[in-house]
Amino acid sequence: MVAATGHADTSVGHGELIKAVDRALTTHGRALLTGPAGAGKTEVVRAVSAAAEARREIVLRLAPEAADQWIPEASAAALLASVPAAALEELSGPQRTAIAFLRREADAPRAGRDHVALRLAVVEVLRTLAVRQPVLLVIDNAQWLDAESTDLLRFALRLTPTRVRVLAAERVQGGAPVGEPLCGPGVPAVRVPPLGADEVAELLLRHGLPARLAGRIHQASGGNPRLALALGHSLAEAAEARDCSAHHADPLPVSGQAREVARRLLAGAPAQARRTLLLAALASRPTISLLRRAGRPDAEAELAEAERAALVRVGEDGTVEFTAGALPTALAADAGWPERAAGHAALAAAVDDPVQAVRHRALAVDTPDQGLAAEITEAAAVCRSRGQRALAAELGLLAAERTPSRLADDELARLVTAAEDAGWAGRADLARRATRAVLARDASPADRVRARLAVIDAAGQALGALEETFAYAMDEAAGDPALQAAVQLRIAWKHNLSDGDPVRSRDAAAEAGALAAQGGDQTAEAMALTVRARMGRILGDAGAEEILAEALALPAPEVPLGMRNAPQYLAVRHALFDDRLADARRQLMVLLPAVRRTGSAEDVFEVLRSLTEVELRSGRCEAASVHARRALELTIEAGLSPGPAWYVAAMAETMGGSFARAESYARRGIQASQEEQDQVFLSRSLHALGLIELATGEAAKAVATLRRVAELEAAQQVVDPSILRWHGELAEALIAADAPGEAAELIDPVRAVAHGLGRTGVVAALDRARALCLSAQGDADAAVGLLEDTAQRFESLRLPLERGRTLLALARVERRRRRRAPARAALRAAAEVFERAGAAPWTELAREPVPGDGAGSPVTAAAALTEAETRLALLVSQGASNQEAAAKLFLSVKTVEARLTRIYQKLDVRSRAQLATALRTR
Repeated sequence: MVAATGHADTSVGHGELIKAVDRALTTHGRALLTGPAGAGKTEVVRAVSAAAEARREIVLRLAPEAADQWIPEASAAALLASVPAAALEELSGPQRTAIAFLRREADAPRAGRDHVALRLAVVEVLRTLAVRQPVLLVIDNAQWLDAESTDLLRFALRLTPTRVRVLAAERVQGGAPVGEPLCGPGVPAVRVPPLGADEVAELLLRHGLPARLAGRIHQASGGNPRLALALGHSLAEAAEARDCSAHHADPLPVSGQAREVARRLLAGAPAQARRTLLLAALASRPTISLLRRAGRPDAEAELAEAERAALVRVGEDGTVEFTAGALPTALAADAGWPERAAGHAALAAAVDDPVQAVRHRALAVDTPDQGLAAEITEAAAVCRSRGQRALAAELGLLAAERTPSRLADDELARLVTAAEDAGWAGRADLARRATRAVLARDASPADRVRARLAVIDAAGQALGALEETFAYAMDEAAGDPALQAAVQLRIAWKHNLSDGDPVRSRDAAAEAGALAAQGGDQTAEAMALTVRARMGRILGDAGAEEILAEALALPAPEVPLGMRNAPQYLAVRHALFDDRLADARRQLMVLLPAVRRTGSAEDVFEVLRSLTEVELRSGRCEAASVHARRALELTIEAGLSPGPAWYVAAMAETMGGSFARAESYARRGIQASQEEQDQVFLSRSLHALGLIELATGEAAKAVATLRRVAELEAAQQVVDPSILRWHGELAEALIAADAPGEAAELIDPVRAVAHGLGRTGVVAALDRARALCLSAQGDADAAVGLLEDTAQRFESLRLPLERGRTLLALARVERRRRRRAPARAALRAAAEVFERAGAAPWTELAREPVPGDGAGSPVTAAAALTEAETRLALLVSQGASNQEAAAKLFLSVKTVEARLTRIYQKLDVRSRAQLATALRTR
């Protein structure tokens, strides 16, 4: 099997996959393309066919349908019908007669067909065509070939010349492949792989669907593009029917087109295997042994068939995992109630977890039962104590459904608790469902407010769309200071996240604190003080630390509104901002097990995010990448807002992975944050993208991106430069874009603020940019001195990656003044720093050749040029006009002309031809 990375939608590139098919056809003359229904085989076949036609090859297409497999020689007849008439005219009489009989022509003889003549006729036709031009025979949906046509084609293809190539595409199914015997033994098989999460995001964007759904759709579709699009469209239609935008945690509706695609995939498994698959779909953690105990003695063999059909993966320990999350949903939906009830009853007797046993017993009946409802409620409490809040919410809803109508108070209490559990877990779908049920009953204002707050808590970063919920909650909380405080706190969070307004957030938090004190709720009071301290830090308020200390002095019980909003967590963030990284890491390691026990997915994500940032700044890129992956997995699994997770992944990849992957994550983070009106993480994802563009030499793009960050930060009234450290990056980008004067105007006021607030790490980063500015303005000696001093400061602050970046800058300055030995020494030192930190992409940057090292790249030849001048010189030497270069570099034509004059002077050349020669030879 030839593995190939590729895609299945025409708008999401097929490059590598098509290359793999072309290699197989070139080397062997035969290729077999395999994959499940909806994987994109037909799109690949079309692309390969179009390329062959562009090379003036004859392309014969055959695409049988399911009904054709039962009609003898149907596919052979269809193939011959597509052959040019001239090729048939050269056949002998018996061969023409055989073909006429097969095609049911009016003048065909009534006598029996001559099978030998027919076989020879097909051979002769292919030979005749191949004499004129190379032939590509394309058979799409080879699994639907009838037996007679398969036998005929196998015979003919054995006798055809090498100029007849064959591409057979067939669906992965439980049985033996058809294409392999058709094409001959040893035929290279190219598998169409599932799309990755990045590719699903691109697919959704190309089809006008929200990118923030990409993680969950990837999980539900298993990377099958047809199923991914069907799920995306179904979710968008469901949201339109509700007259609201699709939420990142909404359940994915496996209905309509999505269900049809899922059914086609499931059709690859035999009926017996599907019964076993249904039991696996109903179980929470299916294993082979569990399915055997539940009445499927042949589960292992049946699951092996399903695995061959690419429906499940069976682990070495017997665990069963569906390849696409929509498959178990479709199985359960297509099964009738009696079949589902019987399955749950069998599982209830087979599982070894009492909680799961109660769950299956509840799902096996649909009538109210007071005793069963009480058992389910107890099971939900157990889940709550385990931190399994999402399961607790599901069980709470089940308990309410099984509660007899005469126990209305019990039912209402269970619904409210289920809503709050869903809020903790970030399950917006369950929170809305429970809240709708609460509001439909004669609930007290307090219960209605608690339910509405659960919807707000489950919304994650997408608070901007909940104005109506906030309004109703405030109205119903009137007269109860504690409830008013709880609502006001959420309003404070919304002002920060969605509105980007720290002043209104601080004021709302102050009001919440006063209400909490009046209502005797010290936990809410501490939360309100925490918001005030957080906003104070943003606004550059020197008293923010005193407010935080006041919050920390209050009692710290289990936090019902989330650890991420508690003063203990803000203290960690402040330690990170202050570069007290050892303190921050120590506190986070205490918080991580605590938040896992509470069952709040958002709290766990926040701790993982901070751990990623701490490890990156500490120069431990591998550990940071582990935390970032766990944060992303948790986000997809729990249905959290994806913007923050993509930002975290982007930063981890920027420092320790790949600039290309980092850019992909950053762009997805930008898209998702824009869709959810999340101003905070929009700034962060833009900052990540700007840093990537700066590191990869795209200075003009970096300037444009980082200016957007500056605009957002100004709109959010951010004063403290230690929270999001974009200022130095923008200054460096401006210098690289040949605007050192503008960079100096940016650096000086920000440096004064940072110095006044005691942000030593920020001051050092700005000094690195100031040194580059001095170099660009001609004062190289001062630049070198400042960079050497800055590198020492970063070392004392224990910020190795920042020290490495400073050494890189020092190497560039030394290179520009043609001091080769110091440039080499600085590069070597930077490479050592980055290598120790595991910062792979930066290590590569530090290995850039230095003039005099024997390197022949044009970049090293232009040592006297600035980075911006080097980029322009390369473009012009490659034939770009001034207008083309201006468009590519986002400059005016006049700026290009002036910069080109300086380049000519520095390199002592007078024409574009001389410039190209100079870059090649120096």
